[in-house]
Amino acid sequence: MRVMIVGSMSAELGEAARIAISRGAKITQADDVQPALAQLRAGRGSDVVLCDVQLGIEELIAAMTAERIAAPVIACGTRADAVRAAAAIRAGAREYLPLPPDAELIATMLETIGGDGRAPVAADPVMLAALRRAEQVAASEASVLIRGESGTGKEVMARHIHRRSRRAAGPFIAVNCAAIPENLLESELFGHEKGAFSGAIARRIGRFEAADGGTLLLDEITEMDVRLQAKLLRAIQEREIDRLGGSEPVKVNVRILATTNRALEAEVRKGTFREDLYFRLNVVTLTVPALRERPRDIVPLVEMFAHRYAEVNGVPYRPISAEAMRLLEVQPWRGNVRELENTIHRAVLLASGDTIGLDAIELSADETVAPAPTASGNVARVVAAAPAGTPTGLVGRTVADVERDLILETLTHCLGNRTHAAAILGISIRTLRNKLREYTASGVKVPAAGLADRVPA
Repeated sequence: MRVMIVGSMSAELGEAARIAISRGAKITQADDVQPALAQLRAGRGSDVVLCDVQLGIEELIAAMTAERIAAPVIACGTRADAVRAAAAIRAGAREYLPLPPDAELIATMLETIGGDGRAPVAADPVMLAALRRAEQVAASEASVLIRGESGTGKEVMARHIHRRSRRAAGPFIAVNCAAIPENLLESELFGHEKGAFSGAIARRIGRFEAADGGTLLLDEITEMDVRLQAKLLRAIQEREIDRLGGSEPVKVNVRILATTNRALEAEVRKGTFREDLYFRLNVVTLTVPALRERPRDIVPLVEMFAHRYAEVNGVPYRPISAEAMRLLEVQPWRGNVRELENTIHRAVLLASGDTIGLDAIELSADETVAPAPTASGNVARVVAAAPAGTPTGLVGRTVADVERDLILETLTHCLGNRTHAAAILGISIRTLRNKLREYTASGVKVPAAGLADRVPA
């Protein structure tokens, strides 16, 4: 996780940087907007930019948008900066981070935006077999296609491959093809020269060059436009890229990993994915099994998340009670590991007493499975998280109404996190955003995105 700090490191923003470093982030720093832009253009890129609202954050966002630099900007300020913070959000800042910094907020921000760099949890034979296959091919230079349902941990597997490869000392650069708008993705991948388009006031290094000597992960590659797929194919084949507006190719030494939650063969037949690119990427295929296919991983995952979120939230660690664990073990987990993680995070916050009991476990009512009776004849009760007013019947309702309620309920369940909600719903982030725009235009209240709700009054 690469974090750029724009502002002085001597005050609260410096403390935010130290917290981020303690969470495993790599920090770069610039004192003002123009030096920050120079670093971003030069390839010293960032997965997220934390900018002091006292600086020209609107100028920074406008310049990054004009130059197609697709890193989220987090506005940082004190309660006295409320007006500037609100203006920054309106200008396009992704979130707002109040200062002095809170370790929980920073940890949540890094997790949401940057993904999880921890090693995969593998106790089930099915997952152990997938991990052995990953480690077997890690030392090679072969492209690897990582398949699996949303929320199974495909990026975690990709990072594990990188750490076990001969490129481990080099950079690991991840590009979420679903999260970056189509008109920005080409520049994000390949960079551009000064004057390549309106707003390109200087040369900008893309992700391919930033990953030179390391690994480039193309996350959810099926979301990439077919036209751009042709340019990607050439970059992989020739090991060189063309910056937008460039006059000569640039050599790159990058290993490609790609993930997908779709059947690529079907996408090829539909004409939405190039067959030649499919064969180029599909040198080795790894499948990350769904959580329901690896039930023995549930207990170690639950324990890991319980420890993690106790630490993140500054609360004492509480073990999971036997009854609560039995309930968790029999759930279908359609959202896979990500849904389990969210469930345990909530449970850590809601628990009271010495253990995390059934009263802290909130599950979606339509997915809940009761565990079998215990030896004593007691059956663990189910705590439903569905909000009041959730419809219990579908007859007489239109498909559009049901779809809207499902999307909004899932978004509320994910605390406004668009990426997590899209993954659970099995749709692209772009499709989700389009739906939310439709609902907003029709007067439906849509849950706010992530930490943006925290702008002080």
